[in-house]
Amino acid sequence: MPVMLCFFAMGFVDLVGIASNYVKEDLNLTDKVANIFPSLVFFWFLIFSVPTGVLMNKIGRKKTVLLSLYVTILSLLLPLFDNGFVVMLVSFSLLGIGNALMQTSLNPLVSSVIEGDDLASTLTFGQFIKAIASFFAPYLAMWGATSIIPNLGFGWRVLFLIYFIIGVLATVLLSVTPIEKEVKSHGEYLSVGHQFKACFKLLGKPIVLLSFIGIMCHVGIDVGTNTTAPKLLMERLGMNLNDAAFATSLYFIFRTIGCLTGSFFLRVMKHRSFFIISVTMIALSMIGMFAGTSRIVLYSAIALVGYGNSNVFSMVYTQALLSVPDKKNEISGLMIMGLFGGTIFPLIMGFASDAVGQAGAVAVMAVGVIYLITYIKNVKY
Repeated sequence: MPVMLCFFAMGFVDLVGIASNYVKEDLNLTDKVANIFPSLVFFWFLIFSVPTGVLMNKIGRKKTVLLSLYVTILSLLLPLFDNGFVVMLVSFSLLGIGNALMQTSLNPLVSSVIEGDDLASTLTFGQFIKAIASFFAPYLAMWGATSIIPNLGFGWRVLFLIYFIIGVLATVLLSVTPIEKEVKSHGEYLSVGHQFKACFKLLGKPIVLLSFIGIMCHVGIDVGTNTTAPKLLMERLGMNLNDAAFATSLYFIFRTIGCLTGSFFLRVMKHRSFFIISVTMIALSMIGMFAGTSRIVLYSAIALVGYGNSNVFSMVYTQALLSVPDKKNEISGLMIMGLFGGTIFPLIMGFASDAVGQAGAVAVMAVGVIYLITYIKNVKY
């Protein structure tokens, strides 16, 4: 239960999509400037993921997860005092650093007790718990922005207060929970320099490199949709931000459903078959978001990408993890570094949408979908 609550805390990072839209409105920013916020969050995955893998070898997975929670709690505390541009930049940076630590260490912590084919379904269930936090974020922000009920003057930022309290609870519960069996990587006996070298050397294995790129594309599509979906409704249906924020919730509703049902499907059918179904749904969604102009087409497209993209991470991550089972910490660090795709995609999408509208942003995400189609042949487990 405490570990699954940590997955819920992991979902705090997805507030960046709706939060960046409110920051854009509050500070009157352009798309390319506002997209700095989600890009900044995921930039830190490039810097901290591999060092976190090394850190786990020194202090253990549980202590690393606790460290990630401390950083996350601090990131949620700052916006309660100010919503200026610099404060929000610092807050989103800390949120990214904390999440990089958490995603790198929490998944291997789960793999200490769940192994083999059941690992993907268990990680997917964890992603289901994570998706619940993602789903509630836009609703909490909308409630804070529009409710007549007093919320201490925080407005939409009451979202940070609520998640701060839950983050503290997750920290307390995990700290008092003993982890009976925590398997360390063989890399713990090497010097730090040798551990870094050995870690990056793993990218020389084709499946590891291809999985790394696959996760970059998955996260690019995820963060891209999270950020772009409300803008699509505003651009094509003339909605205001509070109404258009429903698009983010719709995305996470279907991502949540996808994670829950995916944890079942990954137990009863071949991963490759389910991966093909998932990628097909994402491809259809890109067509709908690129060309759709009606409410039903856009909503359907957002729902499709939410469901289709919900299990891609677990399947790709598992391919890499099971390919080098004696180096789970190092593989986890590399795969989580792939979340850097959440930096690259929104930045390019911001320039594309400023130039030609939100269709340009969708076209950027479509490049990631094309790569995932080519990855199908690598799904074996």
